Amino acid sequence: MRATDSQNGLTALALAGTNVVLIGWDMSEADIRDLGVLGFSLQRRRHLDGKLTWIPGMKTFRSVDPDPAPGVPVSTFFHPLQTFQWADYSVSPNQTYTYRLVARAGQPGALADAAVATLTVTTERIDLGKHAVFFNRGAVASQEYARRFQNQPPDKIGKPAFDWLSRGLVEGLEGFIAQASTGSELCGAFFEFKNDRIFAAIKAAKTRGAKIKILYDGDTQREANEEALDGSGIVSLTQARTRSGGFAHNKFLVFRQGDVSREVWTGSTNLSQNGIFGHSNNAHIVRDEAIADRYHQYWLLLESDKTRKPTVEAVEAFVQVPPASSNDEIIPVFSPRLDLQALDWYAELARGAQRALFTTFAFGMNERFVQVYDRTDNVLRFALMEKKGNGKTFKEQAAQIDKIRRRPNTVVSVGHKVSLNNFDRWLEEIDRIVAEAHVLYVHTKYMLIDPLGPLPTVIVGSANFSKASTDSNDENMLVIRGNQAIADIYLGEFMRLFSHYAFRESLQFKDNLSRAAAPKRKHLIETADWIDGDRPGSGYFEPGTDRALRRRYFSGQ
Repeated sequence: MRATDSQNGLTALALAGTNVVLIGWDMSEADIRDLGVLGFSLQRRRHLDGKLTWIPGMKTFRSVDPDPAPGVPVSTFFHPLQTFQWADYSVSPNQTYTYRLVARAGQPGALADAAVATLTVTTERIDLGKHAVFFNRGAVASQEYARRFQNQPPDKIGKPAFDWLSRGLVEGLEGFIAQASTGSELCGAFFEFKNDRIFAAIKAAKTRGAKIKILYDGDTQREANEEALDGSGIVSLTQARTRSGGFAHNKFLVFRQGDVSREVWTGSTNLSQNGIFGHSNNAHIVRDEAIADRYHQYWLLLESDKTRKPTVEAVEAFVQVPPASSNDEIIPVFSPRLDLQALDWYAELARGAQRALFTTFAFGMNERFVQVYDRTDNVLRFALMEKKGNGKTFKEQAAQIDKIRRRPNTVVSVGHKVSLNNFDRWLEEIDRIVAEAHVLYVHTKYMLIDPLGPLPTVIVGSANFSKASTDSNDENMLVIRGNQAIADIYLGEFMRLFSHYAFRESLQFKDNLSRAAAPKRKHLIETADWIDGDRPGSGYFEPGTDRALRRRYFSGQ
């Protein structure tokens, strides 16, 4: 859901997903300077009980609070936000909230209201009917986890930590499985299949009379999967996929009833401890018989465990990419494929973004997307990455990413944690919940093309927007077009993690490592000059810069 307001020169947009409300605003440079606006305060009223909360920030005015406590948020009423975008991550699905965005002017410690915008939104339900979307927390490396759980691994804390990290994802899959009983069937394919809670849910469904068969990767993950399955009571319901061209990298489950495919669960989530609770992941249910049947047909092909060539021929025969029709809301794409036409299509869609592009790249950026991102224009482009590259050519890939991020309209964030030092105000963070973790931060695979436009496009699934994910691995993707609610949910979650990791990465930049740089991270600027940015070319009103483009885009202009 979206809401807008414009009062006394202050324009604002609120975008409500399920667990995130993203708020952007704008005010003219002249008004900010003339009024002496030192930032913006944000108050939330929860309609459920009328509770009023000033949304917290992390920076203080040095003259008011020179030595803020480590890791402790502060009220934006006294220490306003010196930015044009913020988000509320403490909301619940299907709840109504009213936000008062207040331009605060004057002197630190004696601020007054200069302009107010009011925005009322109702967050989306997790289950939208045809679609249901789940995101885990994906932020074990966070100040909130460190505060809540003293930075201890979740195994030591127990259920409260796991519940917080799951954020409804594992519970959603348990619920999906729970609908299976006599007369129904579950057909799944997973790269990593080694989670006791899911094993228990499948075993219970089998006891209720459901027909079940799960395929798992029989190449790199076979030993670990079979070790986990040992003693689970469901080994007879599983089968290794041993002849894929690369990795059997899918993560999907089809629910069938009365020989009709009803629903499919898909996304990026491996069924492992780290996949569900550690690094960022998502899941997406589609309740559409035609789409679910496509997945079932694909599953039957995978079950036959053919080698790459006959698998490719069969996939190409029943899934055309790009599609002949551009009118379908949901288009499934399966791999492996004969060539890279599907990847070319994704790159073409990305290149066609008119205002904004948002993509997660877990293991580097394919050259097709480097070409898309490496352009200076008025399109705002975000990339969220686990790391800059992978393999023997990491240095070359990292150099390309560094080149891209020098573009004024392109912003890249790479996963990091906060490490403790002697002069900052942040709590030390852990970066993993298991000792052996190939991925620490970003594992999602989705792309958003003009999400605030009239025809938003969301591409999401198991594939890493790479060559191997297109022509070698078993993979699945969904291309969803024109669904505003879905776009809003994904955009809020993207910006939640992007902002989270962009800050952490910035702490590692060379010019941020000194004692002299620490106050910039702790303290607000005490004049209206905060709009000039913290370095040359970073001002909020410099045309063509990412901050100027963000100010306009996220305020709905």
